Amino acid sequence: MRGGEIGRITPPLIKERGAGGEVLLQKMKILIRSAKIICKSSDFHGQTKDIFIEDGVIRQIGDVIILEADEIIVGEDLHVSVGWFDMRVHPKEPGFEYKESLESMEATALAGGFTEIALLPNTQPVVQTRESVNYLKRSGEKVKFHPMAAVTMKCEGKDFTEMIDLHEAGAVAFTDGEHSIQNPDIFLKSLQYLTQFGGLLINHPEDTHLTHYGQMHDGSVSMFLGMKGMPKMAEEIMLMRDLKLLEYVLQTPFIQAFKGKNLLHFSCISSAETINLVRMGKEMELPITCDVAAHQICFTENDLIDFDSNFKVNPPFRTQEDVDALWEGLADGTIDVIVSDHNPQDEESKKLEFDMAEFGIIGLETVFASVNTYNKNLSIETIIEKLTDNPREILKLKSPKIEENTKANLTVFSPTQEWIYEEKNIISKSKNSPFIGKTLKGKVIKVVV
Repeated sequence: MRGGEIGRITPPLIKERGAGGEVLLQKMKILIRSAKIICKSSDFHGQTKDIFIEDGVIRQIGDVIILEADEIIVGEDLHVSVGWFDMRVHPKEPGFEYKESLESMEATALAGGFTEIALLPNTQPVVQTRESVNYLKRSGEKVKFHPMAAVTMKCEGKDFTEMIDLHEAGAVAFTDGEHSIQNPDIFLKSLQYLTQFGGLLINHPEDTHLTHYGQMHDGSVSMFLGMKGMPKMAEEIMLMRDLKLLEYVLQTPFIQAFKGKNLLHFSCISSAETINLVRMGKEMELPITCDVAAHQICFTENDLIDFDSNFKVNPPFRTQEDVDALWEGLADGTIDVIVSDHNPQDEESKKLEFDMAEFGIIGLETVFASVNTYNKNLSIETIIEKLTDNPREILKLKSPKIEENTKANLTVFSPTQEWIYEEKNIISKSKNSPFIGKTLKGKVIKVVV
């Protein structure tokens, strides 16, 4: 049976099943057998234990638990961690429900092992009011939605949103999402404003004047294919600018008392030089963090030879040297978080000539499997840390724990189980993935929330 051998199941049990596993929802008794616990904050970290859950609470953790259960989860090489957290998801509702509804996004997240996701504000209308933040917060039934609010009205980079009001409504961070903040004055004033209440600014570093009309990485492959390139320096120059502006802000008298660990987060970095710049910034003890999209460390510019628009992403797939640097950055802690950058696009947006197709791929269902399959030097503990504790810490959210008498927020997975990612099993409404047809190593078995 897919996802391990399943024991007794009571008739009223409701389960959601996806390409990546199942989620157990109703009040019931669940027994996870012989699973290695990956949770650094737990006394059981690194140990293989049985876990008994009743009515959504972890009641007992032990070597061998003999209790009656409605569901027994067993399998080879089972691991369990706290529920995974995705820090960068493109919601399409409201405005683009035909690409992804909130309901299908939630099911997709569960299939990928995620119990919480942070949502970019680039919907229609943009998430820039207290009402829109509250709407998204209430929408997640099985997955907890954490809305991020826009920095500027309509994400146009001109006029500021009411960030204090949005923060009080529950926005976990501020970003213009898909749109990098181009105006340095807007960026500077945003940082100054956010220091007053401990807010977090998230920016995707890209000078769009240098990437205008670009289709893929600016290099030998783009020249061979006759495609306009998107140079690495567009990312590097923007990130250098942001670091200098951050330094300036922290030197101003009324902000010198700021002691926060993270004020600025760089999202979806992709080049070797960018890694070096972030590393230098951290050595200077600047309050910065960063993430990389899972697919970014799996492919290079060479994978675009066939003009497959499923490989059209922003930032674009770069050189092998850049990919190697990203892996190194993950290993040494320069890169804090792995994200899906889940960006559903329907067939009318993707099945076009390459230069007319939209950017973006779906990724919620394949984050762990893709990273684990292409993994070069990371331990399972490191991968899981970048999917659990680190994103929550950056967003100043409390991390769940694997302890007795705590609410269950768990992802059960096997790092060795292989499976084929087939289009017919994709949960998302959209099917724009470069992993379709590939054999992946590492599978989500169940989510217990």
